[in-house]
Amino acid sequence: MTASAAGLCEFIDASPSPFHVCRSAAQRLRAAGFTELSESEPWPDEGDYFVVRAGSLIAWRSRGARHSAAFRIVGAHTDSPNLRVKQHPDRFVAGWHVVAMQPYGGAWLNSWLDRDLGLSGRLSVRTGSAIEHTLVRIDEPILRVPQLAIHLAEDRKAVELNPQRHVNAVWGTGTGSRSFMEFVATRAGFDAGDVLGFELMAHDVNPSRLAGADDELVSAPRLDNQATCYAGLTALLATEPEAGRVAPVLVLFDHEEVGSQSGHGAQSDLLPTVLERITLAAGGGREDFLRRLPESIVASGDMAHATHPNYPERHEPGHLIEVNAGPVLKVQPNLRYATDGRTAASFAMACEQAGVPLQRYEHRADLPCGSTIGPMTAARTGIPTVDVGAAQLAMHSARELMGAADVAAYSAALQAFLSPA
Repeated sequence: MTASAAGLCEFIDASPSPFHVCRSAAQRLRAAGFTELSESEPWPDEGDYFVVRAGSLIAWRSRGARHSAAFRIVGAHTDSPNLRVKQHPDRFVAGWHVVAMQPYGGAWLNSWLDRDLGLSGRLSVRTGSAIEHTLVRIDEPILRVPQLAIHLAEDRKAVELNPQRHVNAVWGTGTGSRSFMEFVATRAGFDAGDVLGFELMAHDVNPSRLAGADDELVSAPRLDNQATCYAGLTALLATEPEAGRVAPVLVLFDHEEVGSQSGHGAQSDLLPTVLERITLAAGGGREDFLRRLPESIVASGDMAHATHPNYPERHEPGHLIEVNAGPVLKVQPNLRYATDGRTAASFAMACEQAGVPLQRYEHRADLPCGSTIGPMTAARTGIPTVDVGAAQLAMHSARELMGAADVAAYSAALQAFLSPA
């Protein structure tokens, strides 16, 4: 499986929610011979495996790897800022049937206005005496968050959006009661009364596509951070490590955009538990697991800010970041990123091995810097970590922009990182 811009577009279009990201990744892993394991069952010793915990996934290759082999880990996150359906969604306002929505993460709210929105996520449904968790996806423009007309705005230069009042979505007109959840349940093939829980979110139904005069760009939703999920997945599938030297791992966490503090986020026990179980299954013990960690290394992949042509003054002078110019090493001395000199050198060597250029990013000192799973993973496991990414514009917008050539370069660097020469 070779990474490409077209392949990224296909992956994103198949993955409108974190649950769908895991399903898309699982399908590709199974096709490559990986076997899904259950966390509640014993694990075999050698092979290519993966586990899924809700919207998170970990995959690894342990064929021939000793229980003392260092882990080489690529991390990413499956979630993206969006609008999510409230538990009591039905509103009837001024003749409009409205779905009450809640912003998730740092969504750039104005970018969600006047878009054709579908719905995706997961339903928890009663089936007899059991509960079934099933994915749902409606790729039709059933929702729309309408912009206020300029003639009605107090200030024609801008409209300040209130996240409680101004991001609810219209989905119909007329009098009488209409239940949005009845509509969703029927479309999914269930009775509304059997839906006991749900996690539903809006997504832009317009497909991802190559853009620019010479198809030099990728225009797509959720590049942050499905571009890394895709690049890391293709890197793992292309990795054939020398037996026993390293154990390559891919971890895709949910809930990064809201702090990662969940049962399957980067602050959970998911990664250290899986790494220890890999060690135990290979015949090692707790001591062997603890000895592996200092020799291991994590590349925490998340997207990076390209220098904006309309706002170059918002970027650190002397740190020009371009699209189609290679992966980005992210450094922040106050540890918003986990990179240090040692781990920076490891990723720089991976880029050299892959034959791709490396860019180095620092944030302006007078602007607050975002963070990612790198510092959390480093603190949770003690494994040395480097934060990296691919350059993009419009981060946290409903639709984002990156360089088409960066997709393959990013994946090649991650592949070299997973299997160092």
